[in-house]
Amino acid sequence: MSAPSLTPSKVGPPRPPQPRQVSRAPFGGAFARSLRRNLTAHGFLIGAVVCFAVFSWYPMIREFFLAFQKTEGGETTWVGLDNLTTVFNDPAFWQAWRNTLLFTVLALVFGFAVPFVVAIVINEFHHGKGYLRLLVYLPVMLPPVASVLLFKYLYDPGYGLLNELLGFLHLPEQQWLQDADLSMLSVVLASTWMNMGGAALIYLAALQGIPGELYEAAELDGAGLLRKIWHVTIPQTRLILSLMLLMQIISTMQVFVEPFLLTGGAGPEGSTTTVVYLIYQYAFNFNNYGAAAALGLLLLVLLAGFSAAYVKLSRAEDE
Repeated sequence: MSAPSLTPSKVGPPRPPQPRQVSRAPFGGAFARSLRRNLTAHGFLIGAVVCFAVFSWYPMIREFFLAFQKTEGGETTWVGLDNLTTVFNDPAFWQAWRNTLLFTVLALVFGFAVPFVVAIVINEFHHGKGYLRLLVYLPVMLPPVASVLLFKYLYDPGYGLLNELLGFLHLPEQQWLQDADLSMLSVVLASTWMNMGGAALIYLAALQGIPGELYEAAELDGAGLLRKIWHVTIPQTRLILSLMLLMQIISTMQVFVEPFLLTGGAGPEGSTTTVVYLIYQYAFNFNNYGAAAALGLLLLVLLAGFSAAYVKLSRAEDE
């Protein structure tokens, strides 16, 4: 074995650490990669914003300006509150509001309660729920015009099915759409049948999310069907019920299709004249777009105020 060498090794002094070379991406590289990665999402987002601006924001802004303008002979002039004065002095104005409020109340009695009851009944079935959901939602899939014409046939005073049924039961026949006392109720029944399918499915989805243990506990306490609905079902679906109440009030206040097709819009003695139909008359029958815009602005302010008050009360209850 050789002895270790005592000569010093030729190792130089330690070199200072060299700075690490970092490869720099070209200017804007991160932004370009992010843009390429999200290009599709940005494209869909921009398209949605443009469509919403053109078909929602622009008409609202344009309506606001039209409410204070008047166009005659191709010239537009500012008239201030003259359009609102014209609307307020129209005898049909107050009648239209009364009819609209009546339709809203009746539609809430039928269109708000009936879908909830239908959802509760379907939820109690253990078999055939899919078929029942399809059966309930089927009227919503039909074109509104076809549904309205179907009810117009049912309401016909000569050969309508409802009068045939009343005759079979030895009851007096009714002038469903020709009687001022029955025309609004007839419109509400048709509207309820046409639109209750969507609300019933929403209620059914909310009911299926309620834990079964709550019903079992209620049964152990001796609660019957009505008490279970009052103390379990309604409290557990309060959020959905309140939201649907707000949405139905907003939609029923803008009713137009059903009275327009069933009774021609005004109905006997103006019994089915609604605010939206009066807007239609101002715009397309009287060519008074300023008055139509003014009435539409009043409806917008009313619904916006109602929605704001509802949201404030809902937040107060949550707190």
